[in-house]
Amino acid sequence: MSPRPNLASINALIEPDMRAVDRVIRARLHSEVVLVRQVAEYIIAGGGKRLRPALVLLTAGALDYSGTHHHELAAVIEFIHTATLLHDDVVDESELRRGRETANAMFGNAASVLVGDFLYSRAFQMMLVANDMRVMRVLADATNIIAEGEVLQLMNCRNVDIQVDEYLQVIRYKTAKLFEAAARLGAMLGGAAPDVEEGLASYGMHLGTAFQLIDDVLDYSGEEAATGKHLGDDLAEGKPTLPLIHVMQHGNAQQAACVKEALEKGGREDFAKVMTAIRETDALAVTRRQAECEVEKAIAALNSLKASNYREALLELASFAIARNH
Repeated sequence: MSPRPNLASINALIEPDMRAVDRVIRARLHSEVVLVRQVAEYIIAGGGKRLRPALVLLTAGALDYSGTHHHELAAVIEFIHTATLLHDDVVDESELRRGRETANAMFGNAASVLVGDFLYSRAFQMMLVANDMRVMRVLADATNIIAEGEVLQLMNCRNVDIQVDEYLQVIRYKTAKLFEAAARLGAMLGGAAPDVEEGLASYGMHLGTAFQLIDDVLDYSGEEAATGKHLGDDLAEGKPTLPLIHVMQHGNAQQAACVKEALEKGGREDFAKVMTAIRETDALAVTRRQAECEVEKAIAALNSLKASNYREALLELASFAIARNH
């Protein structure tokens, strides 16, 4: 039996680069405004897997990039991601992230939104270091698509008629787009041929989609200590994720009605009944299979990339996306 994929070998490969990224993050977080420093430091120090900046480093490394712009752009990606988290937690009224109180629970909604705005604007200042209009266009377009994804998700809250393709569009906009941008930036820095650049961008998009689908699974099956989030958050917020869509579309009348009622009502009161419907319809297995299909596409997208330790790490990362428990 092959060992469970983990991030240790990947992190070891890019450890010096990631330390450089951390130094950039610390330096660029500086603000004369005390509250900005406090909130930004709080959420950055909260940990996280740093998958998105790692993608910039891995794809640049796979193309033998030897400069330092990938450190700055990896930090840009992390700042954009962090800004989305700050805004997300306000919209979702979340109280727990990465095993501790969210920034909005600690500092209030207004501070979280405004510091999220600071991180977005700081990210746009930082991207100028590459002095490359294509880099700026990729990041500007990605930020715009992510914002559209957030609005799409808001519109779909409590929507019991949502279709699978509509839900996948939300994922691709809200989550996968930043993965795609991160992978494309590394390819661009490395001077990739057009087919290699598009392959790496496709890898990022499919990886990000798989990552979110597994998040959907973990929301109904994970251990809170591992995920750092409350179980059933999606249901409480009225989010029709793929496991629930599957029950509504393929469960019997009673199962579908149970999920629809719980979504429309929100909250966790019907969580046990919904979990029963999810188990009886194999909804988590179906969602996991969808994630596995996305990972297969991600792996296939690396075919044009030459063999290297970095390519192996990208393959390992794809396996980790579906094998993880947090």
